[in-house]
Amino acid sequence: MKFEINNNVVNEYIINKSRFICLLYKIYNVDDINNIINDVKKEYKGATHYCYSYIVDNKEKCSDDGEPGGTAGLPILNVLKKNNLTNILCIVVRYFGGIKLGAGGLVRAYSTSVTEALKLVCINEYVKFETIEVITNYENIKDLEYLLKDYEILDKTFSENIHFIVKIPVDKIESITNHLKQKYIVKRGL
Repeated sequence: MKFEINNNVVNEYIINKSRFICLLYKIYNVDDINNIINDVKKEYKGATHYCYSYIVDNKEKCSDDGEPGGTAGLPILNVLKKNNLTNILCIVVRYFGGIKLGAGGLVRAYSTSVTEALKLVCINEYVKFETIEVITNYENIKDLEYLLKDYEILDKTFSENIHFIVKIPVDKIESITNHLKQKYIVKRGL
């Protein structure tokens, strides 16, 4: 089972005079990541490192951004994986405080920074959806609305017929579309 954060968050953690500012973002598109990182670099100018990790669907990546290899990006990624998170970008901005932490200290500092930030977010079960179109005539609209009451209706278009655009959880898509096809026109793959 996977989870996703419900809100973005910023949290600061200080160890041996170094500031670790953890920023968590809910994202769905890896193409947005570079823009977010660039915005963070503008907002937190002068930081020593901007380390990050992300998991979007089955894609993941991490960066140590100049920290010793494996001491920043990977520990961040490991915390995200341990919490079964998806659709998340985590950036940890570090302002060096003058005291070297060593490899083990860096791993602990980056991991703790993320763990503390995660305590501040709402986490929901991640459910993958598929969008379908269901077409009905005017006399069957009430029946269809009743059948779709547990699902999110994204759009309703009224013309010769009524077109519903509906979000259905992927694990229920086969059964609900087979049921709907008995009485309505159903289009998948929107």
